[in-house]
Amino acid sequence: MPGTVLLLAASPLGRGRLVDAAGVLPVLAAVAPAVLSGTDTANVVELADPLEPQAVLTRLRAAAAAPGPLTVYITGQLNLDRRQHLPHLALARTTPATVRYTALPWHWIREELRLRSASDTALVVDLHADAEAWRHLTERPLDSGRTAAVYGRVAPAAAGRRGPAEPSYMKAVATLLRSGYRPPLPQLHEQALARIAEASAGRDLVLSGPGGCTPGSPYRTERPRPHRAPDGLGAADPHAAISAAVQAGRHADADVLAARHEEAAARAYGPASGEALHWAEVRADLAMFAGDAARSCRAWLSVAGVRLAAGQAADAPAVEAAADRAHHQWGCIKDAARARELGPALAELRLRVPGRRQGALESVQRHLRQLQAQ
Repeated sequence: MPGTVLLLAASPLGRGRLVDAAGVLPVLAAVAPAVLSGTDTANVVELADPLEPQAVLTRLRAAAAAPGPLTVYITGQLNLDRRQHLPHLALARTTPATVRYTALPWHWIREELRLRSASDTALVVDLHADAEAWRHLTERPLDSGRTAAVYGRVAPAAAGRRGPAEPSYMKAVATLLRSGYRPPLPQLHEQALARIAEASAGRDLVLSGPGGCTPGSPYRTERPRPHRAPDGLGAADPHAAISAAVQAGRHADADVLAARHEEAAARAYGPASGEALHWAEVRADLAMFAGDAARSCRAWLSVAGVRLAAGQAADAPAVEAAADRAHHQWGCIKDAARARELGPALAELRLRVPGRRQGALESVQRHLRQLQAQ
């Protein structure tokens, strides 16, 4: 089965640029797609200094939905938004004051990969962090989720340095891969670290393994816990079985399996628990993969409502993500009657959760008026 590779290099234009991220793309692009992926054949998508976070999200979402192994190579810089203090991947138009609206929230990457199996999903990253983001990351690990192996490093901004730094870790990875052979990622990672050891001098945060934690770094070293499977549903990872069913076109089977886990989690931990909400979100995504935009929209509306009722803030990442996905799926509904039915609930949600895109509520109201006029 072909693999998928996403090459993403992003950093701000102008004085805020910490790293020449796009400078590594010619080296990576010279590597054969199959070597980048570690598969016999691969499709490669390249994003160089993108402007809009939504455009990056669209490409990431498509890559995450593709069958077969996925490897995402990310080179760039991290900034914190001043409102929620969450790490974002800075894009071309990002400034310290506009991070929330012009940069890609790191948790979006985690959210898009959560349905994939950990056995065929990997992130290779070379990131530079500004002073605020660096202080944040030394206390809180960069959360890339439970379902991806993460290899790479985060480097602090060099004090007194003139001009952007080089993405030396990613260049070392690309140089090693140009030999025509991709060793197992842990081995490739160690070889790349060895090549930059003198320059990094132990100052970098090293990311290695599930979720990105590694011994010897300031990060905690416990492995992220898999979602528990109560009521005797098994120790094996159900996400792999669900992913296989989706790739085989057995969408109903995938939803039945996810529904069993959602019901069991709700009984064991409560309907507003993280476990139950996780499976509710999985089912919302499964409806999208099955082409049922109305069911997906309804599921995301329910998730957002449960999170809000449980006391989560309207600008919490999980709440905003649920509202954004409900909005997106609503726009994909082809049946005007079903769209009219769900429109008022979405408008009410957007009133409470406006999200990051300006004019989201007005967009819903305008489209709903058009539907009602039909």
